[in-house]
Amino acid sequence: MDHILFGEKLFTLYEYQKEDEFERQVVAHARAIFGPDSLYIDVKKRIGDNIVTIPDGYLLDFSFPHDPRLYIIENELVKHDPYRHIGQQLLRFAISYKASGRRIKGFLLDEVMKDADTQRFVEERAKWAGTRNIDAFFEEVIFEKPVAAIVVIDASTPELENVLAQLTMNTDIVEFRAYQHKDERLHQFTPFQQEVRAEFDNGSTKPDINELDTIVVPANAEGFNEVFLGEDCWYAIRMSSSMLDKVHFIAAYQTAPISAITHYAEVANIEKYKDTNKYIVYFKETAKEVGPIKLPKNTSGLAPQAPRYTSVRRLLAAKTMKDVF
Repeated sequence: MDHILFGEKLFTLYEYQKEDEFERQVVAHARAIFGPDSLYIDVKKRIGDNIVTIPDGYLLDFSFPHDPRLYIIENELVKHDPYRHIGQQLLRFAISYKASGRRIKGFLLDEVMKDADTQRFVEERAKWAGTRNIDAFFEEVIFEKPVAAIVVIDASTPELENVLAQLTMNTDIVEFRAYQHKDERLHQFTPFQQEVRAEFDNGSTKPDINELDTIVVPANAEGFNEVFLGEDCWYAIRMSSSMLDKVHFIAAYQTAPISAITHYAEVANIEKYKDTNKYIVYFKETAKEVGPIKLPKNTSGLAPQAPRYTSVRRLLAAKTMKDVF
């Protein structure tokens, strides 16, 4: 069993017994889990007539100001059967979604309009997205963009990833764990889209989030030569579903002793990788040399330990890794 030592207090992994208790914690911490530019709509409504499903909630995500997205939320416990509790529920929703669009729009709009602060929050971001009002905003996110899902669960498993890999609807996983010491509780999680938001802030030296079109992956010598150059692809990449239609280039950061970005390629297409919730990126042609864009001295924190995002414009103009991220 996992433990967390905080000061002199030992916190042990807390196992939720009931899904509604877990869901209450997700709702209570929604802004931290999903990010400050998001709105969790805690509404349960029947969707579909012949194939009935009731999602746990919905998320309006404004991480990309000009490209907001709607997600269905499923809050689940790892002890539940992923095929019956998660796979079937998401499949039913995917089948019923388009036919139920008007109904979904109606109750989401009603929920937003109930609270003045929530209404202002959505209206402001609807304007950023270029829509004239909330009604037009919901028309766009529901009918013009593909719906995706987020599964919030206390622990992910290979079985869950296998189930999600079979779905045509893009699905992200957020692990949300609790640790307890007497009456105190800590929560461990990686915020949704954190790997995207980590690449920008309000400073002028960071890339604009709307420019992010390039994924940089770390590669050792063997993998780089055999796969990146030898097979014109790179696989088993964990990516947020929101980035699938935004990534148009891929670059390789060769790990030590080279410690530099040396090649990049234009992306042909991105597909699910085998029976996992990860992806394989295929190149349009053999990768081209760039730089090398080296890691400056005493800046090991810039070295990608996992996929990172930037823009191809910044990549091609970069002198060192500081210019890339």
